[in-house]
Amino acid sequence: MSRGFDQILKQARKIQEQFQKLQEEAAHRTVEAQAGGGMVTCIVNGKQEILSIKISDEVWEEKDKELLEDLIVAAVNEGLNKSREMVQEEIAKITGMAGLNLPFSPF
Repeated sequence: MSRGFDQILKQARKIQEQFQKLQEEAAHRTVEAQAGGGMVTCIVNGKQEILSIKISDEVWEEKDKELLEDLIVAAVNEGLNKSREMVQEEIAKITGMAGLNLPFSPF
Protein backbone atom coordinates (compact mmCIF):
# COMPACT_ATOMS: atom_id res chain seq x y z
CA MET A 1 0.00 0.00 0.00
CA SER A 2 1.14 3.49 -0.67
CA ARG A 3 1.99 5.88 2.10
CA GLY A 4 -0.89 8.21 1.10
CA PHE A 5 -3.40 5.37 1.25
CA ASP A 6 -2.18 4.43 4.73
CA GLN A 7 -2.77 8.02 5.84
CA ILE A 8 -6.31 7.96 4.42
CA LEU A 9 -7.09 4.72 6.26
CA LYS A 10 -5.66 6.11 9.48
CA GLN A 11 -7.78 9.25 9.14
CA ALA A 12 -10.90 7.18 8.35
CA ARG A 13 -10.37 5.08 11.49
CA LYS A 14 -9.96 8.23 13.56
CA ILE A 15 -13.20 9.70 12.19
CA GLN A 16 -15.00 6.40 12.82
CA GLU A 17 -13.83 6.41 16.45
CA GLN A 18 -15.01 10.00 16.85
CA PHE A 19 -18.43 9.12 15.42
CA GLN A 20 -18.72 6.23 17.87
CA LYS A 21 -17.87 8.59 20.72
CA LEU A 22 -20.48 11.06 19.43
CA GLN A 23 -23.11 8.31 19.46
CA GLU A 24 -22.33 7.52 23.09
CA GLU A 25 -22.30 11.16 24.18
CA ALA A 26 -25.41 12.22 22.24
CA ALA A 27 -27.70 10.33 24.58
CA HIS A 28 -26.49 12.54 27.43
CA ARG A 29 -26.65 15.90 25.65
CA THR A 30 -29.99 17.66 25.63
CA VAL A 31 -31.70 20.68 24.16
CA GLU A 32 -34.77 22.54 25.37
CA ALA A 33 -37.50 23.98 23.17
CA GLN A 34 -40.58 25.99 24.01
CA ALA A 35 -43.83 26.90 22.35
CA GLY A 36 -46.41 29.51 23.24
CA GLY A 37 -43.91 31.66 25.09
CA GLY A 38 -43.01 28.83 27.45
CA MET A 39 -46.50 27.40 27.84
CA VAL A 40 -45.11 24.05 26.70
CA THR A 41 -41.47 23.04 27.15
CA CYS A 42 -39.85 19.97 25.64
CA ILE A 43 -36.47 18.36 26.43
CA VAL A 44 -34.90 16.24 23.67
CA ASN A 45 -31.59 14.37 23.68
CA GLY A 46 -29.13 13.94 20.84
CA LYS A 47 -30.64 10.57 19.99
CA GLN A 48 -33.87 12.35 18.98
CA GLU A 49 -35.71 11.03 22.05
CA ILE A 50 -38.25 13.18 23.88
CA LEU A 51 -37.19 13.12 27.52
CA SER A 52 -39.87 15.36 29.00
CA ILE A 53 -42.73 17.68 28.22
CA LYS A 54 -43.81 20.31 30.72
CA ILE A 55 -47.12 22.14 30.44
CA SER A 56 -47.69 25.40 32.29
CA ASP A 57 -50.65 25.90 34.58
CA GLU A 58 -51.76 28.70 32.28
CA VAL A 59 -52.52 26.19 29.50
CA TRP A 60 -54.58 24.04 31.86
CA GLU A 61 -56.56 27.08 32.95
CA GLU A 62 -57.41 27.86 29.32
CA LYS A 63 -59.03 24.41 28.94
CA ASP A 64 -58.37 24.65 25.22
CA LYS A 65 -57.56 21.16 24.00
CA GLU A 66 -56.70 22.23 20.44
CA LEU A 67 -54.33 24.93 21.71
CA LEU A 68 -52.58 22.42 23.94
CA GLU A 69 -52.24 19.90 21.12
CA ASP A 70 -50.80 22.57 18.81
CA LEU A 71 -48.34 23.77 21.45
CA ILE A 72 -47.12 20.23 22.14
CA VAL A 73 -46.56 19.55 18.45
CA ALA A 74 -44.72 22.88 18.03
CA ALA A 75 -42.50 22.30 21.08
CA VAL A 76 -41.65 18.73 20.04
CA ASN A 77 -40.83 19.73 16.47
CA GLU A 78 -38.63 22.60 17.68
CA GLY A 79 -36.89 20.26 20.12
CA LEU A 80 -36.21 17.69 17.41
CA ASN A 81 -34.86 20.42 15.11
CA LYS A 82 -32.55 21.72 17.82
CA SER A 83 -31.38 18.19 18.57
CA ARG A 84 -30.56 17.57 14.91
CA GLU A 85 -28.69 20.88 14.73
CA MET A 86 -26.71 19.96 17.84
CA VAL A 87 -25.68 16.63 16.30
CA GLN A 88 -24.85 18.26 12.94
CA GLU A 89 -22.60 20.77 14.73
CA GLU A 90 -20.74 17.91 16.40
CA ILE A 91 -20.42 16.10 13.07
CA ALA A 92 -19.00 19.27 11.51
CA LYS A 93 -16.39 19.41 14.27
CA ILE A 94 -15.38 15.83 13.56
CA THR A 95 -15.25 16.14 9.80
CA GLY A 96 -14.03 19.72 9.71
CA MET A 97 -16.69 20.46 7.14
CA ALA A 98 -18.91 23.12 8.63
CA GLY A 99 -21.94 23.77 6.50
CA LEU A 100 -21.87 20.35 4.91
CA ASN A 101 -25.31 18.94 5.55
CA LEU A 102 -24.48 15.26 5.77
CA PRO A 103 -27.45 12.93 5.75
CA PHE A 104 -26.06 11.28 8.83
CA SER A 105 -27.86 10.18 11.91
CA PRO A 106 -25.63 8.70 14.58
CA PHE A 107 -28.42 6.27 15.45
